[in-house]
Amino acid sequence: MTEGYEDVSFSELLHHPAATTRRLDTVRALRLRRRDAGDLALMRVEQMERDATVVDFTSRLLAGLVRTENIEALRQALPEALPWSTFLPAEDVNTLLTELVDTARGAVALDNLAPIALLLTQWRHSAEIYADPALLAILTREPEGDLGPVPMPQVSE
Repeated sequence: MTEGYEDVSFSELLHHPAATTRRLDTVRALRLRRRDAGDLALMRVEQMERDATVVDFTSRLLAGLVRTENIEALRQALPEALPWSTFLPAEDVNTLLTELVDTARGAVALDNLAPIALLLTQWRHSAEIYADPALLAILTREPEGDLGPVPMPQVSE
């Protein structure tokens, strides 16, 4: 396999299913482009299982490093894996590592990697804020003056 994935229109899969799926002999997955909805991915089950094995191994390795108090090794390797993490304060890096290990272990147990992607996206946005001094100043300053009355919460019956 030479490429990660290949773009294919969804209609091509519908019109030429055998020829389209044969492309999986040379790529890990097919990205099926759709006009009126989000794209889909098509991959062999064996590839999906291999990917899950790698993620499971990686999350267990991270958890083992944290459990054996090798957090410094993780902290040193983090900028290689997540270059934007260099903008995070040291205490946030520790929190990121803890949350990443916990989330990865839970996500693998559920066979759902979406929580890991969400966590990384959230931390990346935090790094973007820390990287921009003007934005950081805006978001961390105390509000000036009285912000007005707070309405009573609605009581649901």
